[in-house]
Amino acid sequence: MDLDVFVAAHRAEWDRLEVLLRRGRRLTGAEVDELVALYQRTSTHLSLIQSSAPDPMLTGRLTQLVARARATVTGARRAGWRDVARFFTAGFPAAVYRSRRWWIPTAVLSTALAALIGWWIAVHPEVQASIGAPQDLREMTRPGGQYETYYSSHPAASFAAQVWTNNAQAVAICLVFGAFLGLPVLWILFQSMLNLGIGIGLMASAGRLDVFLGLILPHGLLELTAVFVAAGTGLRLGWTVIDPGPRTRREALAEQGRSALGMAIGLAAVLFVAGTLEGFVTPSGLPTWARIGIGVVVEVLFLLYVYVLGGRAARAGEVGDVEAADQSATLPTAA
Repeated sequence: MDLDVFVAAHRAEWDRLEVLLRRGRRLTGAEVDELVALYQRTSTHLSLIQSSAPDPMLTGRLTQLVARARATVTGARRAGWRDVARFFTAGFPAAVYRSRRWWIPTAVLSTALAALIGWWIAVHPEVQASIGAPQDLREMTRPGGQYETYYSSHPAASFAAQVWTNNAQAVAICLVFGAFLGLPVLWILFQSMLNLGIGIGLMASAGRLDVFLGLILPHGLLELTAVFVAAGTGLRLGWTVIDPGPRTRREALAEQGRSALGMAIGLAAVLFVAGTLEGFVTPSGLPTWARIGIGVVVEVLFLLYVYVLGGRAARAGEVGDVEAADQSATLPTAA
C-alpha cells in the first residue's frame, strides 16, 4: 500500500472526524450519524495501516482519534461492582472451563511425576543420602520435626499472607512467561513437583506418609489446582505462538494474553483461599480427617464453580476476554 496516496485519499475524513469530536454534545442528528460512520471507517483505516504500512506518527494520531470516537459513540464506561460480579460469575470460571483441555492433563502428568519422584526417593536410600545427612533427614521427618512445625512456625495471618504472595508469584510467572513457548512454565512445574516428591519420599521412608498427606491435602488440593490452571494457561499461550489458528499471531496472542491477565486476577483470589486454609486449617488442632475433609470440600466447590457456572457461561459464548467495546479494532482474517 502506498501510504502517501492512502493518507491523501482519507485525510479529509480524519480531519472531519476530529472537528465533530471537538463539538461534543452540540452535534445534530445527521452529524451524529456522520460521526459514527467516520469512526467505523477510521477504525478500518487504522487496522489497514497497522498491518500493511505501519507509521508511528500516523498510527498514533489515528489510535487517538478512534479511542476518542469510541468513547463518544459508546459513552464513558466505568468499571463497577457489576463488572466485578460478572467477572467472578462468568468471565473467570468460563476461562478456566475453556482451558480445561490444557490444565487437566497438566495436573495428571504433574501429579504422576511427583508420585514417581516420591517413590524413587522412598525406595533408594542412596538417593536420600544425596539429599541430606542422615541426622538432618531424621530431624525433618521425626514427630514434631521440621515438616510438622513448618505450618505453625509463624502467626497464622502472616504465614497465610506469605504463602499467598509466594504462590501468586509462581502463578504470575506461569501466565506471563507462557509466551516464551511455555518453557519457563515447564521449569516451574518441575521444581514444584520435585519439592512435593521429596517430601513424599522422605516421609514415606520414615513411615509417616499419612502425617505428610494430612498436612498437605487440606490446602494443597486447591493450591495445586490453581498452579495447574495457571500452568495450563501458560502452556496454551505458548502454543498460540506456534499455532495461532485462523487469526493472525498478533490477534491470537492479544486475546490469549487478555484472558491470561483475567486468569491471574481470578487465581489470586483462589490462592487467597488456599493461603487461608494453609495458615489457619492445616496447623489447627482439628483431627486429620476433619482438616482433609475441609480441603476436599473446598476443592469440590471450586470444581463445581468451574464446571457449573463456567460451563454455562462458556456455552453462552463467554470466553473470558474483555468486553468487545474495550478491544482494539481489528479486521476480519480469512480462514
